[in-house]
Amino acid sequence: MENILISPGKFRLDGGAMFGIIPKPLWNKVHPADDYNRIDLDLRLWIIKDQDRIIITDTGIGDYHGEKFDQQFDVRQEHSPLVKALADKGIDCADVTDLVISHLHFDHVGGMVCKDENGEFAPVFPNATIHLHKDHWEYALNPTIRDSGSFHTQYFKDTIEKFDKAGRVHWLTGKEGEILKLSDDSLRFKCSYGHTPHLIHPYTNEYIYLADLIPTSNHVHVPWVMGYDIAPGQTTMDKIEFLKMIVEKDLRVIFEHDPKYASAKITQNERGKYIPVELE
Repeated sequence: MENILISPGKFRLDGGAMFGIIPKPLWNKVHPADDYNRIDLDLRLWIIKDQDRIIITDTGIGDYHGEKFDQQFDVRQEHSPLVKALADKGIDCADVTDLVISHLHFDHVGGMVCKDENGEFAPVFPNATIHLHKDHWEYALNPTIRDSGSFHTQYFKDTIEKFDKAGRVHWLTGKEGEILKLSDDSLRFKCSYGHTPHLIHPYTNEYIYLADLIPTSNHVHVPWVMGYDIAPGQTTMDKIEFLKMIVEKDLRVIFEHDPKYASAKITQNERGKYIPVELE
């Protein structure tokens, strides 16, 4: 079994929103903002190659949003960024067997579709099975006004419904469970609820994908919670639960949005504070 991390591009979001109630003089020291108060963020994806399976978690932001969108979020990537990032690792999109979606915010699911030669939206992974939490799907179709802008249903809804009709959506349920079996392991999931309801975090015996629960290494500290979260207080409780599990299982965490560090181990110092170590 091989674990691969790829980065199809980068973008920027408001630093204040990314660090919530943490004062800028604190977060700006470790994650400096540009002139528009935006911080640099990665779009890191996790790939597992296992015998006859190629599994990818999340898809990046997509390249079809237009110049205004790309300028607003300072999107920096090539045309067909996911196709090219996978090709650099010797992977053809047609060979991807499984797509795991942590949640349906635009910067996580945008790359699952692309525009074909006729300007129509088409799936980037035409032969994959989609693994998606059923309750999160239902929430994404009826979010609150506060977070409705994060769900670009006009891009992903039709594709997921078509895959579902073809019997190629594995609907996950419950707080935790198994996504699929691997040759010498299994890919499991555990949900968090503070960023968005039923956000899934896939993990094996070695790695866990933290998505937007702990998007960067600077968010390991429990009080450093995003202002984007629908329930920031819940996020702090989710983080404690996950960090305890990560330490107990000795997992290496994958940071989806950290522009500097892709992964780390987590430990506790003498005061019980969780800190990232072995940063890579």
